[in-house]
Amino acid sequence: MAEVLFYHLSDSTLETVLPPLLERSLERGWRAVVQFASEERRDPLDAALWTCREDSFIGHGLDSDPHAPHQPVILTLNEANPNGASIRFLVEGVSPPAIDSYLRVAILFDGHDTGQVETARDQWRRLRQQGHAVTYWRQADAGRWEKMG
Repeated sequence: MAEVLFYHLSDSTLETVLPPLLERSLERGWRAVVQFASEERRDPLDAALWTCREDSFIGHGLDSDPHAPHQPVILTLNEANPNGASIRFLVEGVSPPAIDSYLRVAILFDGHDTGQVETARDQWRRLRQQGHAVTYWRQADAGRWEKMG
């Protein structure tokens, strides 16, 4: 069973939260795939990963790129796992695909979007019923993550 982490974004944007989470995943030696619902949300994050810090970037590609299997991070609009990722990030209320092949799944949802909050609640119940270990993380002071359950 996969470990599933729900990240409730309340004070920060996806562009500021996702890069550090990806960096930690890469430090563990994991490849990552990030699934979006739309190109309109994927494309700005694609650009942000190249400029997230002045002294470095997060190497990544799109699932349509010819070298996708070799990329440490893949951005996608579908359920594929072209780079053999160990962790899958889901944003914009995307439904999890079959997740048993992942070590970890991270569901990031915008706490100011009632649709995403409701979707996350439904996903929480469903994944817990399926036997996955689920935890809920919320932003505390200074953008730190606090485990709530």
